[in-house]
Amino acid sequence: MYRALMSHPSIRPAVLRKGVNFFDLNYHRGMRWYQGHFPVRAIADARGKGAAGSSVTFDASGYYMFHPMAASRMAADLPNLKVITMLRDPVERAYSAHRHALARGFETEPFERAIDLEAERLDGEVERLIADPRYQSHSHRHQAYVTRGQYVEQLERLLEFFPHDQLLVVESENFFEQPDVEYRRILEFLGLPEIMPSAFDRYNARPRAPMSEATRDRLRHHYEQYDAALARLLGHEPAWRQ
Repeated sequence: MYRALMSHPSIRPAVLRKGVNFFDLNYHRGMRWYQGHFPVRAIADARGKGAAGSSVTFDASGYYMFHPMAASRMAADLPNLKVITMLRDPVERAYSAHRHALARGFETEPFERAIDLEAERLDGEVERLIADPRYQSHSHRHQAYVTRGQYVEQLERLLEFFPHDQLLVVESENFFEQPDVEYRRILEFLGLPEIMPSAFDRYNARPRAPMSEATRDRLRHHYEQYDAALARLLGHEPAWRQ
């Protein structure tokens, strides 16, 4: 989705990197620091390739949704922004996040042991993040494998600060099956002309996580209550439960 958005002539991404991580990790640096990561409007409009209307820009920082202070900070500084969240099967997300953490040296324990340790690792971390804007939690950011899949809690926090018409939920299963349909929905949400990319390529795709059936069943059972609450919020069953 990031690359599809970048291909649109009315959309300019952050200049230096995909995710700026301002509202979670760098908020103490101030808004001028954040603004410095984006193109100047006049230059962005000039590079708009003749698209209708002026350019918009975006920040793709996945940790914003989970960080306890990011939503309130975003609403305070940019109350009119539009928020897009992409969700995926939380069981697969948990295992994929663990493999990613292992590959990058953020984790040393096997998956089952890591999820057993999760509650202990996260104990008190949310309170520390709220109390100190400069505090960064390795465990909260990189080792909350199960907790980050409790999506309804994070969406409800976003909806405390943003109205429903400024939040769009995209389910990755639907996006990969019908990218043109979902992308048109995204452009409509953003109020941008319907200009489609030449192709929807899939990046960072991995085969289905080869976890044990016992672990998979354990996680499926854990997420039942959260997925049911998510279904009530969305008005339909999440794609991974259909």
